Order: sequence, then structure tokens, then C-alpha cells
Amino acid sequence: MQAGLYALLFFMACGQAVAHQQKIAITTVLFNPRTENIEIMHRFNLHDAEHAVKALFRKTADILDDKETQTQFARYVSNRFVLFNAQNDSLPLNLVGFEVEGKHFWVYQETAQPPALEGLQIRHDALRDLWPEQVNTINVEGNGDLKTLTFTDSVELLEVHF
Repeated sequence: MQAGLYALLFFMACGQAVAHQQKIAITTVLFNPRTENIEIMHRFNLHDAEHAVKALFRKTADILDDKETQTQFARYVSNRFVLFNAQNDSLPLNLVGFEVEGKHFWVYQETAQPPALEGLQIRHDALRDLWPEQVNTINVEGNGDLKTLTFTDSVELLEVHF
């Protein structure tokens, strides 16, 4: 009985270690009809963000308690996420804010929704310069059917059509 308990605890610990090593971020691009803005919400695993800020900024960087580090990371994310219209013009994105919530670090951006937008090209390089295995998934909502884009490997630009 005791050996079975140890085996169960071992596999649970291994599962937790593997979960922390999944370099995954989820972004929602939401067309908000109420505000007529495109709202962008990036969600990063806090564990990944903690390691990233130490590699990106300084070894003593503290994303949990230091507003300066949080601001730096939010700007880093903002600089690596771009929306382009069908004419390949980048849309001006404003950094709205950021927060630590539970096991996640959130970065918020927005832009005015252009009239007659036929589609978007999207670039999402956050953390991919640090970790080639980083996967950034984007869900585009509020303008037709839900569309999902996934940035893996050497993919740099993906597009959706409306």
C-alpha cells in the first residue's frame, strides 16, 4: 500500500514539473461592439514570466512584487505583438495595463476598430526569442466565428479573414 502511495506522489510531482515546462501563452483578440475597440488580452503562466524577466532584464527581477519589472514585461510583450490590416499597415496598439492574477500574468492592449476590416495579419513573438519551444495561441472573437491561430516553430505571421 505504501509503495503505491509513493508511486502516486512521484507521478503527481512529475506531472507538475512537466506542467511548468509547457511554454504556452494564450491571447484573446476581442472585437468589442460596445466600445468599438479591438481589445487584446495576453495571458502568460506566471512561472514562465518569472523566468523570462530574469533572463530579459536582470537576475534579481521580481515580477510578483515589483511594479517596474511588471511594467518592463508588459512593454516587452507589447513590442512583440502586432496587428496588421489587409494593406499591411500596423494598427496602433495602446498598452492599457497589466496584472498578476493567480498563476497568470496578464497584459492588456487595445486599438480602435477600423471600419471595413476584412482581416488581420498577426505577429506574436513574445517569449519566442527566449524559448524556441514557446507556443503562442491567439483566439480571435467577436467578428464572425471564433478563429484560433497558433505560433509554433518558425511561424512569424498568421492571418484571419472576416
